[in-house]
Amino acid sequence: MAECTTLDSLLEMGFDRNRAERAVAHTGNQGIERAMDWLMEHENDPDIDEPYVPPAGNTLSSTEEQIQSPTETSESIEVIDEEGDSKQPMTEEEKKEQVKRLEDLMKARQEERRERERQEEVDREKQRRKHGQELLQVKQKLQDDEMKKLADMRRREKMEDKLAKQRVKDKIARDREERARKFGGGSSSTGLSSPPSEAPPQSPPENQGAPPAKKDYDECRIQVRLLDGTTLSTVFKAQEPLAAVRVYVQMNGANGEDFNLISPYPRRVYTELDMEIPLRELGLVPSAVLVVTKK
Repeated sequence: MAECTTLDSLLEMGFDRNRAERAVAHTGNQGIERAMDWLMEHENDPDIDEPYVPPAGNTLSSTEEQIQSPTETSESIEVIDEEGDSKQPMTEEEKKEQVKRLEDLMKARQEERRERERQEEVDREKQRRKHGQELLQVKQKLQDDEMKKLADMRRREKMEDKLAKQRVKDKIARDREERARKFGGGSSSTGLSSPPSEAPPQSPPENQGAPPAKKDYDECRIQVRLLDGTTLSTVFKAQEPLAAVRVYVQMNGANGEDFNLISPYPRRVYTELDMEIPLRELGLVPSAVLVVTKK
């Protein structure tokens, strides 16, 4: 009798029969509230609207009543008779009132469920934002560490370049001092020890056409054409290495870029091995034109 009351109440509230039968069966026919709770929790089940097939030995049909023992059957009849004597059938007004109460209860349960789902969604959003902030912090820290590494690397590279340029400058300065001592002292001693020479006898007219002796130049003028088309021109000692020209270009027009020095005619690309060779031995005396090219 109670099972029929629960099932009928669910049907009167507008639930589908398949859903109502499932709710009554799965809650063990323990009342309308438990059945409503089960329906709200399982309303998204894929088989909720399929016809309910009770498992073997647990049916809602009259088969179970048929297999009951005579003692159980008689007891059930007595209980039903007693309930029939003590419980009057519900009037229409009482049914409507009960349905309204159950509907209000169901609305309250649904509102509680929606509120719980909203709170869970808020908690999930907070957790997602917290996780996102942690990821951003980790990413920012990695970027900061990478920037520090790059800055340290650049500082080291600049310092190494500065030290390398200073070593070249020091070497050039030492070479100049050494050549000054060597050639300056030799020329002065030669001038002091050598007696004044007499004027050479006049050559006969037939010897006037002989080629003059080749002049020994101590300096050379180097003109350098840069990448942007501009030119640099200065004078170097003939015994200075080609590295002096390279340093001069780096300090006055290379803009920190790496470059090669080439001689256009005859064409020759100067390598690192040529940087220590004097300009005289490279054939750049008394004057030469060099071109700057990118490496």
